[in-house]
Amino acid sequence: MPTDEIRISVRDLVKKFGSQTVLTGVTLDIKAGETIVIMGGSGCGKTTLLRLLIGSHQPTSGTISLLGQDIASLDGDGFDALKKQFGILFQSGALFQSMSVGDNVALPLQENTDLAPETIEMIVKMKLELVGLRQHANKLPSQISGGMMKRAGLARAMAMDPKILFYDEPSAGLDPVTSAEIDQLILELTRNFGVTSVVVTHEMDSAFTIADRMVMLDGGRVLMVDKREEFDRIRKLPESEAKNLSEDQQIVYQFLRGAADGPITRRRSADDYREDLLGIDAQGNDIVSGTHSARR
Repeated sequence: MPTDEIRISVRDLVKKFGSQTVLTGVTLDIKAGETIVIMGGSGCGKTTLLRLLIGSHQPTSGTISLLGQDIASLDGDGFDALKKQFGILFQSGALFQSMSVGDNVALPLQENTDLAPETIEMIVKMKLELVGLRQHANKLPSQISGGMMKRAGLARAMAMDPKILFYDEPSAGLDPVTSAEIDQLILELTRNFGVTSVVVTHEMDSAFTIADRMVMLDGGRVLMVDKREEFDRIRKLPESEAKNLSEDQQIVYQFLRGAADGPITRRRSADDYREDLLGIDAQGNDIVSGTHSARR
């Protein structure tokens, strides 16, 4: 169960790429032993937030603390030491294709510890057993399915017994049964090992299965943070009651239900027309217009 220990703390986080602001003032605390799902429409900033959390991007302003350490204040050696305490499951699994499944899992242990080869081999078998792949240790990634590659990537992410696991679209591209298996693995790892899990996804079935809390991003800002049960309450409201929701909650409502009509689609249509007609975006910034030639 989640505890009061804060393992990830984000304060007033802003990220800009040139003149484009991708994240605006994100503030968030994530506790030990909880699974938190970050979701939102395409371009909302969820992938950028994940990359900031794992140190792949640097914030424009604001702070990120992992396990009590401000990552911006760490030098290379300090951040390398911190990285040993978190694991990452990338969307594709990101296995090295020339290495066996077992060798992929062994790699973090070989690079970051002084353990004897026999000990590493035992740990690899244990991690692969956790994800149901021990008998496939000698296979190459090209010889296993997409779902198995995801599980192998998860075993590698778990190799160093991390306190935090980051997941980038863990169910993307998987059939419903395999997706459900990945969800169960996330739940078991969180419950059995007290791991803090941060999951970026747009798969609603998966999100409502694994989340303790959920974060909805929209336009680079945090629209709503709450327990799964509150998001589920909003999702199940009849349309007649949803009309009484606040503007932000109506955005959440449309996203959770996957509805074609609502504030997200109406805004998107209005913004696209504004950009095309006036050459400025919704924030009033000039944009580069394409040239159009007459067609016959």
